[in-house]
Amino acid sequence: MYKAEDADLPTVSILLAVYNEQKVIEHKLQSSFKTSYPLEKIEFLIGSDASTDETNEIIARYQSQYPQIKLVPFEGRTGKSGIINQLATLAKNEIFILTDANVMFKEDTIYQLVKHYKNQEIALVGGNIQNTRLKKDGISVQEKSYLSRENKIKYQEGLLWGCMIGAFGGCYSVRAHYYAPVPPVFFMDDFYITLNVLEHGGKALNELDALCYEDVSNKSSEEFRRKVRISIGNFQNFGRYAHLLWPPFTGLAFSFSSHKVLRWLGPFFILLMLISSVFLSMQTLFFGVLLAGQLVLMMTPLLDVMLKKMNIHVLLLRFVSHFYLMNLALLTGFFKYIKGVETNIWKPTQRYQ
Repeated sequence: MYKAEDADLPTVSILLAVYNEQKVIEHKLQSSFKTSYPLEKIEFLIGSDASTDETNEIIARYQSQYPQIKLVPFEGRTGKSGIINQLATLAKNEIFILTDANVMFKEDTIYQLVKHYKNQEIALVGGNIQNTRLKKDGISVQEKSYLSRENKIKYQEGLLWGCMIGAFGGCYSVRAHYYAPVPPVFFMDDFYITLNVLEHGGKALNELDALCYEDVSNKSSEEFRRKVRISIGNFQNFGRYAHLLWPPFTGLAFSFSSHKVLRWLGPFFILLMLISSVFLSMQTLFFGVLLAGQLVLMMTPLLDVMLKKMNIHVLLLRFVSHFYLMNLALLTGFFKYIKGVETNIWKPTQRYQ
């Protein structure tokens, strides 16, 4: 909740790209305008990416109640980053808030996202996305655990060095003059924009009080597909921003390498360990046992699927299974990146899985 001394709060432009979001768009609009932030300081630009369901009609109904809403329909599929790039050229205010249709705000989320901008060094602030609708029959528990740790790591990066490595695309804010148009066919626009801020000397924070809520992925197949898309964007951004790893003894280089680059190399480390174990197992029984253990662990996704069909859900087993599947998604994304990306138009993850 903002205070009287915050009367000089900045004006904000909320930018949102949507494609067939009739299941969530009404709730999104309600949560956005049920805010403690002064409505006269908000504009809401929505780009509809050739939606074919009732998304546009729902938005149009809310325009009569909230004149801050501007709907920009796109006749052909454009992709999220292309739409946000165009909305950014239409936005009039000094702070952009970029968000997703399935991420719901609390009353003070907007305020928490912009309160740091009194400090002119702050250029980007990430939100704290909390996951809802946890179910034991899928991967939502594992994803919640992963995202919780991600939030804490990003908070510490911002606190120590002002270099949070990558805002969650579902909810973050950025100064308008730090916004960089995302190149064509790039995935991971949020990561691109965050690293552009850091490249140009701005500071990026993660604000844990900027709470918002998202329905968490529960289907392995949907999350695998999403992680492949993320992986493509990771390697695209690595090619663009690898120079930030030098000089090596800085908070930015340490955060980038330890938090992101080492994780992206994870599938290659796993393969290297497996190949090394094959050769070493020919020398001693000890390494033969280690090789057998690795092979057993790598079979956990198959075992997990078999148990799931029998309605048996083993929490620890699914953590191991999820680890290997997500590394496989990283590897798949790498080869898709090497092959070449022709489009970044995406099919959104299923809502309310």
